[in-house]
Amino acid sequence: MSPRVRFYRWLALSCHILLTLWMCIWYLGLDIAQQYSTTFKLLVYILPLLLPLPGIVSAKPYTHAWACFVVLLYFLHGITVIYAEPQFIWHGIIELFLALGMFVGCSVFARLRGQELGTGLKKLSAVMKEEKELFDKQSTSKEN
Repeated sequence: MSPRVRFYRWLALSCHILLTLWMCIWYLGLDIAQQYSTTFKLLVYILPLLLPLPGIVSAKPYTHAWACFVVLLYFLHGITVIYAEPQFIWHGIIELFLALGMFVGCSVFARLRGQELGTGLKKLSAVMKEEKELFDKQSTSKEN
């Protein structure tokens, strides 16, 4: 693994762990959201971050790629808190920066590590060329 890829892996992993800890502190430790049950807080705010954790710890590019979708929920939540709840603006800013760091780390790591492993997607032009060749081959065999 190159140093550049290692940096983005570290960024993704550290921001993921810090975001998970921050959400636990915010919703379970600070007890700000008293109108929600503990089960609800665990299911909505903590569980989605725990799902990709094993794959991120073991540096799987595919897990990093789909973890980007999960972290977008926290990015949107942070923006919503900053806009709608001024008394919790710093809570939202912390969440927003951790989610942004995790998103950048996960997406860049998945791309670079996938290239290193040779598991990247083919370019559209190459796929279209292969399909055209296959179609031409099938249509000539049907004509004969």
